[in-house]
Amino acid sequence: MKWITRAHVHVDRVACPWLIKRFVDSEAEFFFVAKTLVEEEGARLGAIPFDAPGAELGHHDGHSSFVTILKKYALSDPALRRLGEAVDAADTDRLDSDPYAPGLEAIAKGFSLMHPDDRDNLELQFAVYDALYAFLRLETARE
Repeated sequence: MKWITRAHVHVDRVACPWLIKRFVDSEAEFFFVAKTLVEEEGARLGAIPFDAPGAELGHHDGHSSFVTILKKYALSDPALRRLGEAVDAADTDRLDSDPYAPGLEAIAKGFSLMHPDDRDNLELQFAVYDALYAFLRLETARE
């Protein structure tokens, strides 16, 4: 399937493609466009919009798009839910509410400076989310 979001990826627009690719659609193809073009280009491409104004898979009730996707696709893995809390805090300006949120914010900024191409950025940051997910699986298994 095709998926579309705003260009210049940051925390939620990295975490969501990671979540989609790893747990929803392993064949996902991502497109990045200007915020004002997400709806139009999504319709043209037949792509599912996410983390964009008005998107079903966007911010709702003060939560990040990552959390919305978890709910939409009934992803109940405790480690994914815990990762969702961190993404949510980093992406909704509540960095102090989660110990991993400031790190996700810093990593997103650093990768954006080093790799301004969205596709390259995603490819490289997926390893960060793979590692954090592995760590959180261990942590949640201990609870």
